[in-house]
Amino acid sequence: MRTILCMRWGTRYPAPYVNRLYAGVARHLEKPFRFVCLTDDPAGLRPEVEAHPLPPISLPEALTQSPWRKLSVWQHPLAGLEGDVLFLDLDMIVTGSLAPFFTHRPGAFCVAENWTQRGRQAANTSVFRFRPGMHAHLYDRFEADPGAVLARYRTEQAYVSAEIGEMAFWPGGWALSFKHDLVPPFPQNWWREPALPKEARVVAFTGRPDIDEAARGEWPARWYKKVYKHARPAPWATAHWRDDI
Repeated sequence: MRTILCMRWGTRYPAPYVNRLYAGVARHLEKPFRFVCLTDDPAGLRPEVEAHPLPPISLPEALTQSPWRKLSVWQHPLAGLEGDVLFLDLDMIVTGSLAPFFTHRPGAFCVAENWTQRGRQAANTSVFRFRPGMHAHLYDRFEADPGAVLARYRTEQAYVSAEIGEMAFWPGGWALSFKHDLVPPFPQNWWREPALPKEARVVAFTGRPDIDEAARGEWPARWYKKVYKHARPAPWATAHWRDDI
């Protein structure tokens, strides 16, 4: 059984983000598959989504709403997960077949190469595939001494990159960042639209703009950054981020 895993906590990404992520998966991955959401609030999730409580993790209060919470997925057992599990952040849209994510480098931990650190063996954990139990040391080591890990590593994905051991990156073009890969460089971003490459399978909308903002050509930013933080409308974002299957 192929499993898709996501996490939702707080109010930054409401239930429709989970529902539309599920719909995108269903359009691009042949059934059967399992879609699991670890969440602090299952209200509003479509019935096809299998909701489980957020797993425990020893985070300081200031970091309970941060991406450090994603480290909790490495504990084992967790929500009955087994086999190959593909983790997707909620700020992503699915634009192509997900089947290759389950066949690329069988048995290996596969992850997106960090878009701002290419060539530096840095992972971006917006989209990764893992096998539950194989890297439980990531969670166990953190739980044993959270302070030491937090003092050494600035982000959760930096910790994973350094401590997981061997990892493989997805082939170029499969997992893209909207603002780092698709928005044309300044000043071309003022007259060229962000184009979606045919080989793209998932697109991440980290930070701002959000998916709906990108579709409309809006990029919330401080006034003195709006010269270069600008993107023309990307209507393909709406076309892929919808509720129907």
